[in-house]
Amino acid sequence: MLNLCIKRGIKGLLNENVYKFSRSCRFLHLGGLRTALFNYLFAKAHNGKFILRIEDTDQNRLVDGAVEQMIEDLEWSGMKADEGPFYGGDFGPYIQSQRLDVYQKYIKQLLESGHAYHCFCTERRLELLRKEAIKTRQIPKYDNRCRHLTPVQIAEKIARGDQYCIRFKLNDTGEAYNDLVYGNFVYYVAQNEGDPVILKADGFPTYHFANVVDDHLMEVTHVLRGVEWQISTPKHLMLYRAFNWTPPSFAHLPLIMNADGSKLSKRQNDIKLQYYRERGIFPEALINYITQAGGGFNRDPNERLYCYNKNELTEKFDIERINSNSTRLNPELLKDLNRLELINKLDNIENRNVLIQQVRKLIKEKYPLNAEELDLDDEHIYNVLKWSTKRISSINELAEENLSFLWVLPKLTKDKEVEINEEIIDSLVEELKDENFSKTNLQTILKEFSGEKQLIFANFMKNLRKMLSGLKEGPGVAEMMEILGKESTLERIIRLKRKKQ
Repeated sequence: MLNLCIKRGIKGLLNENVYKFSRSCRFLHLGGLRTALFNYLFAKAHNGKFILRIEDTDQNRLVDGAVEQMIEDLEWSGMKADEGPFYGGDFGPYIQSQRLDVYQKYIKQLLESGHAYHCFCTERRLELLRKEAIKTRQIPKYDNRCRHLTPVQIAEKIARGDQYCIRFKLNDTGEAYNDLVYGNFVYYVAQNEGDPVILKADGFPTYHFANVVDDHLMEVTHVLRGVEWQISTPKHLMLYRAFNWTPPSFAHLPLIMNADGSKLSKRQNDIKLQYYRERGIFPEALINYITQAGGGFNRDPNERLYCYNKNELTEKFDIERINSNSTRLNPELLKDLNRLELINKLDNIENRNVLIQQVRKLIKEKYPLNAEELDLDDEHIYNVLKWSTKRISSINELAEENLSFLWVLPKLTKDKEVEINEEIIDSLVEELKDENFSKTNLQTILKEFSGEKQLIFANFMKNLRKMLSGLKEGPGVAEMMEILGKESTLERIIRLKRKKQ
């Protein structure tokens, strides 16, 4: 059962991923987003704190701007940390490279209690051990040689200036714990690993040590993280026991897989948040997308697809419902969710206005040389968006070439380009000005109008298409008029008359 005895808050454990994924990109990826979301929802569901901590102890993997970009991605996703860098809090600093004096204090405590020791083994020796183990088909691991150095030997080596790290002494017994997702879990760490380094030669702690110290000092009660950390947890529990501290509860989240069952790779462009942001995916749609994979929510299996907001997801989140098996993503589902969110935004006046501004900016960037000829008034953009809800999955599709007529007024450079005289234009405008601009109604009106004026219908449609879009192909004329809306349609028709005068 879930222990709800929350001292202070829930830890938003993105930290171990920050600089791991920033080696190849600066953006949050889908796996990290799912981890962040589950921490966020769990924290909010139990009145806890969502803490963002930056674990930058591997100085070789730092990327300029990675932290800022990650925070921007989190806030874009609607997950603002309660504590962390740039947010403040009572347990800072929240960047580990700024906490080195804290770690030194607890390293000293482990050395004095005999739970840790100085290791002087060189990289060359460690590499030889690894090669020998592989050669003899053994598990490559440190042989704990420096565990047995005497205080005198250690003092001599330090006085000589020998480089050293600090290692933690593992227990030989198996370490068991209750994983909130996987249930009882036992792992014999010492059978598969040598004593781990907890303080590197450069004076920076490793993830395993700093993580334990910070979780304790920041009064973290629950940690939700990826399943790849499951076998490291027994090591962390040994550290807690060495300090005589109470560990938090742990929940490990199963892998998210590609649609074909292959493992998500951080080298894939289509798992980075920036990929989705650039393609017009709404954060709400992306959040709901990852909640559809792997369980964790109280849902009616027969419920229709729906884009829940954060409060609704918080109410539905249930850690006991998270599946322990890996789960596959369904890319088509994301398109449906994004379309649903587009509809949601159009139904809200405030969100609708923001959406209109986004489309206006998108089109201006797409057609910078047509700035004076763009049809971008609010009503027109709104009409286009209403039409598009059943036809597109992203507002970016509105900037594609086949829909350029929506925004770019057709160029009419020759008087005979459209073979409709002024009298016909006046009559058509008069006929249309009070009509309902639905596709079905317009088809009937145009057919009847061409008959009354004794026009060849095919030629009439051809000329109307030129008047409205300047294109030879595209949607049907009636649909085109419905998309453009009454005001824009009539303006384009009247515009031709002005050109002819």
